[in-house]
Amino acid sequence: MVSKHFHLHLVSDATGETVNLVARASLVQFENIDHTEHVWNMVRNESQIREIIDGVKENPGFVLYTLVDSEMRSLLENSCRELKVPCIPILDPVVNAMGSYLKAEIQAAPGRQHVMDAEYFSKIEALHFVLSHDDGQSTRSLNTADVIIVGVSRTSKTPTCIYLANRGLKAANVPIVPGCQLPPELMKANKPLIVGLTNDPRQLVQIRRNRLKSLGQDEATDYIDLETVTSEVKEARRLFASQNWPMIDVTRKSVEEVAANILQLYNRRLEQHS
Repeated sequence: MVSKHFHLHLVSDATGETVNLVARASLVQFENIDHTEHVWNMVRNESQIREIIDGVKENPGFVLYTLVDSEMRSLLENSCRELKVPCIPILDPVVNAMGSYLKAEIQAAPGRQHVMDAEYFSKIEALHFVLSHDDGQSTRSLNTADVIIVGVSRTSKTPTCIYLANRGLKAANVPIVPGCQLPPELMKANKPLIVGLTNDPRQLVQIRRNRLKSLGQDEATDYIDLETVTSEVKEARRLFASQNWPMIDVTRKSVEEVAANILQLYNRRLEQHS
């Protein structure tokens, strides 16, 4: 089947994170669709809007936007109408519905979701915690974590921790290394949620092999021997079961899905202890 191609213009008066996420979540619902993305971020004045309009004229396509200034919205929408291209304000339906339900006036301000409030600084603190507790570092303070992720090498421990930090959770990760004991601080930790990550041995071997190739390292090693890796995975699973740690198989899961699973476990644990 021949792929269809179109131009997608993403317009935002802030960082563009929201409109990008919505665009990606929408695009994955379609097969055989190819697109060229045009990103217009931090749009705050009329001259920038006119530059966008020129870009849409040159490459007509679908326009998604998050703008709160009424004059700039009108200019963009009217121009797109003249050009006969769709122009969609992605937040309007949700914001308007919420305003109606809450009987509250909408206080529109560009980038309001990125205001440096307590939540923002909590995320920064969580990220610092992740970086200082990555790959088994700073074990003395493991019990101050919200979440500890345990797993053999290349089971997405670090990226999952970084994703959790963006949700405000202090996450540490501890690797399971054959022949090395786990830190006693991990085994004594009673405050954090401890989660084990596992993976299919064959996929793990492929991931590790690609890692070695990217580093230009010798591939003649037990690190990518299927029998050895299978044994590693089995031992890790036995450990998780013996400690009653919840286990997540990351074989066919994205980092976002794994983090979402951990967040569910964390919130459920909070409810049980509240």
